[in-house]
Amino acid sequence: MKIVHKILAANFVNILLIALTGFFAYRSLDQVLTKLRFVEIADDLSSSFLEMRVAEKNYFLYGDTSALPEIEVRITAALHTLEESRANILRAIGRSKMDLLESSLSNYRQTLKDAKVGDTVAQARVREAGQKLGEFTRYVTTGERAEVSRIIANSRKRLFFSLSVILLTAVGLTHLLSFRVLSSLKKIEKAAHSISEGGFNEIEPHTPRDECGLAISALATMARELQNREEQILEARKLASIGILIAGVSHEIGNPLNNISMLAQNFIELYDDLSREDRIDYVKRVEEETERIQRIVKDLLDFARPKKPDLKESSVNDVIHKSVRLVQNMICICNVDAQLELGDNLPPAFIDEHQIQSVLINLLTNALHASSPGDRLRVASRFDPIGERLEIDVEDTGKGIAPEVLSHIFDPFFTTKGASGTGLGLFVSYGIVKNHHGDLKVKSELGAGTCFTIQLPVYERLTERSEQCLVSGL
Repeated sequence: MKIVHKILAANFVNILLIALTGFFAYRSLDQVLTKLRFVEIADDLSSSFLEMRVAEKNYFLYGDTSALPEIEVRITAALHTLEESRANILRAIGRSKMDLLESSLSNYRQTLKDAKVGDTVAQARVREAGQKLGEFTRYVTTGERAEVSRIIANSRKRLFFSLSVILLTAVGLTHLLSFRVLSSLKKIEKAAHSISEGGFNEIEPHTPRDECGLAISALATMARELQNREEQILEARKLASIGILIAGVSHEIGNPLNNISMLAQNFIELYDDLSREDRIDYVKRVEEETERIQRIVKDLLDFARPKKPDLKESSVNDVIHKSVRLVQNMICICNVDAQLELGDNLPPAFIDEHQIQSVLINLLTNALHASSPGDRLRVASRFDPIGERLEIDVEDTGKGIAPEVLSHIFDPFFTTKGASGTGLGLFVSYGIVKNHHGDLKVKSELGAGTCFTIQLPVYERLTERSEQCLVSGL
């Protein structure tokens, strides 16, 4: 059932309960009004009956002959009132009591007509008929007042019960509907979060048949499509990476090989004319080009087959101190002002100290190469409580990196150092940091300097599963 249908059904149930409550309340109120109208009529009749009894006494005790016409007028008026209000009286007391009231009034009228002054037997009959009429009227009036009170009390109980049922039903239906909707929304949130983390196959296949279910189904379809697209992109990237790798290796190794070939040809052609020092110089130059090829091959091997990391709880400040000490001589030679701004009481990290140290040395070396005498080199560490990560800044005030170049500095074989760089240092460093579940970011402004930021997760936040993934990923 769709959410809109659930809402309509819940509203229909509530409206139905309210309508039933209103209907029963109206019926009770109508009964009360009917009873009250009869009580008013009964009170008028009782007053009229009392006046009849007074006139009756005047007739029998004092011989007042004018009392009989007065009694007859009142009896006629009472019968006329009963006839006019028959419908209301019947609804209030029923036909049997109505018939009994009319017969009692007619009996009193007939008995009064047959009675004569001085006839004690007739007087006794009239008195008895009048008493019965009065008692019956009082009985009916008292009973109807009690009935009104009973109806009002029962109506209050029924109204309270009905309102309680309506309230509980509304709360229950609202809670149930909210639970269903929130449950579906949580599934949507879980599916979206799973997709954002790359878990395209973690979306639950069984979904409710409502709008949220349709949204989850759409997310599942989108996830499958994204997975297919991701596989296609990864395949394209692999092919592109292979092309870049082949082109880079060909270029980087081709240059020294060409130099070696030219040196060998010149050495053969000019061998007889070369002095011993020139021959040694040729051989040294060949050795230098060979060492250059070895460095390229070593960097490629480090990238392709990284060493198994020795992960342990470590202090990033200690790693920074060790790294700075290793490049201290270069700092002095470059005449750069090095500053350490290390945070206090930093939580430990779960890292391979040697690999992170190699990343820091690479960043420090690049910063020194980009700096001029008198420039500043700043190394800082801090804890980011929002991202729950340790951050290490390596910042220089050197020449900076051009914006069109900045987006390519982590690409393999991309270098701004010319023949003196292999273009693998930052690429390998980026991979090391990523394999530590961290990130390596850069900000640079041409002519103002560059800042590299290493972000590493704290030790407490690494779960056993994350540690296993870290080891297997490396």
